[in-house]
Amino acid sequence: MRLGVAVVDGCFTAAVAAIVDVLTVAEVVRSSVDPAIPPIEVEMLGPRRRVTTGSGWAIPTAGPLAALADVDVAVVPAMGTLTADDTLAMLEITEVRRLVRALGQAGDPVRLAAACTGTFPVAEAGVLDRGRATTSWWLGTAFRQRYPAVDLDLEAMVVTDGRTMTAGAAFAHVDLALALLRQSSPELAEQVARLLVIDERPSQGAYLALDHLDHRDDVVVAFEHHVRAHLGEPFDVAGAARAVGTSRRTLERRLERSLGLSPLAFVQRLRVERAVHLMRTTGASVDQVAPRVGYANGSTLRALLRRLA
Repeated sequence: MRLGVAVVDGCFTAAVAAIVDVLTVAEVVRSSVDPAIPPIEVEMLGPRRRVTTGSGWAIPTAGPLAALADVDVAVVPAMGTLTADDTLAMLEITEVRRLVRALGQAGDPVRLAAACTGTFPVAEAGVLDRGRATTSWWLGTAFRQRYPAVDLDLEAMVVTDGRTMTAGAAFAHVDLALALLRQSSPELAEQVARLLVIDERPSQGAYLALDHLDHRDDVVVAFEHHVRAHLGEPFDVAGAARAVGTSRRTLERRLERSLGLSPLAFVQRLRVERAVHLMRTTGASVDQVAPRVGYANGSTLRALLRRLA
């Protein structure tokens, strides 16, 4: 398996290192797991002979971005940005535009893999349209607004759809690399995970903090403030919509567009977020916390905690 890692100036150092290190370890142990597993070759491809990561590390490249069309898997690590505005601005930089063109020209049978902000150039190339993908949980709003044709799933840590594979925020690059290995050999992926002490993390849900999501819709903001102020009370969608001056249908549509959540799912996440905070800071039990976040007993809260926390 020949992988081309696309690097541009400002890319996230740890993202590149995580991918390379996981795959390098895999190649070292490959023959001991099963000599029949194809060799794993990794090469850096970029807009020039040497690129510099966001933390100042110099990465020599083995070829141009156009060579992504000649590899088995084209991998796009995070671009190193920490806000939606900076991420979208990166897409206008000349070398990132070149990367987008190269990804668009890398047709079948090249597989495309990306994580965190690296999913934006892949989506920009149009190859995620009408398919399912994920990205950094805190960039969901910006991603949905720019790429409405993509079915975005912020719950999953890694999403595989056809010839594309996308992963969540920064250190999901490790999960992405393991998922790529798993397609060649589940046994090899398991051995590498054991050697590097990598726990299975199938979901981003436990890391999602609603008050850090980049949502700028006035209706969504008003709804969030209303729900937080009445978190211990029974929830009624129509009543909440009236309280923020809108209709139920508009509220549902705006939440789906901004966060990909229904009103009830949004409220559940806020309740779980508050419950976890209370249990960690007060030592209260699930049964004691449940009434403070809108549940008559702890059973429903326990089920939500298992699913979301």
